[in-house]
Amino acid sequence: MLRTITIGSCISVQGMFIKRLENGKVVVRVGDKTFTGRPVDTGKRAA
Repeated sequence: MLRTITIGSCISVQGMFIKRLENGKVVVRVGDKTFTGRPVDTGKRAA
């Protein structure tokens, strides 16, 4: 499943979900690299 995270205040990374950490951060993989950051709130879509 693809997930988008933010690293710092203005960098976003989209990659394959690896795991959720106890502190609420998410780990994603892009190629051979892994990134840890805060998950992006997807919000609700209008009907």
